[in-house]
Amino acid sequence: MSGTELAREAWSHKIKRRVRNAMGPWGVFIEGFVRNPVMVGSIVPSSRFTINRMLAPVDWGNCKLFVEYGPGVGTFCRPVLDRLARDGMLLVIDTNPLFIDYLRRTITDSRFRAVLGSAADVEDIVRQHGFEKADYVLSGLPFSTLPDGVGPAIAAATWRVIRQNGAFLVYQFTPRARDFMARHFRRIDNALEPLNVPPCFMYWGWKDAADGQVAND
Repeated sequence: MSGTELAREAWSHKIKRRVRNAMGPWGVFIEGFVRNPVMVGSIVPSSRFTINRMLAPVDWGNCKLFVEYGPGVGTFCRPVLDRLARDGMLLVIDTNPLFIDYLRRTITDSRFRAVLGSAADVEDIVRQHGFEKADYVLSGLPFSTLPDGVGPAIAAATWRVIRQNGAFLVYQFTPRARDFMARHFRRIDNALEPLNVPPCFMYWGWKDAADGQVAND
């Protein structure tokens, strides 16, 4: 590549960076979606109505580790940190380095950790941060469009990592996510939030204390 071509490429990156910075989190979110739409559920972040309803069933007084898959630009991160105990931890996992870099730069709360990796490796990631189990796991990953085998692997690993009486919180734009959850979670509550773009299906899979190890694990 010639010096002129290198200069043009550097200028192009500089312009893109300026545009993204001017747009704030929206710019980062859109760029992340364009780069990898299969791993981002929607081009529009979740509404406050979806956030509040998804987090409402959480027992925050007994939550020391809250895990989120696919945090994007932190739409749920700040509401979770607002509710989380002072000695708790929010651990987010994403395969998109653009999002992880943005979150590390913009969220300075000492209770926050952002990990570049796969949700299928959640058990190892949780142990690496000093925990054996998570109290709650939140996911907005588009299960129906993930590569073959990835959705079931994530659902199984999530079941194993959640403590008894904890829950798997899932929001999706199709009802198929429930099929992945139902292989492991016997009790699943559900709702539909119309005040979201698009309307959002919500599921809470509970790991009841009486549950044994579910088949197809």
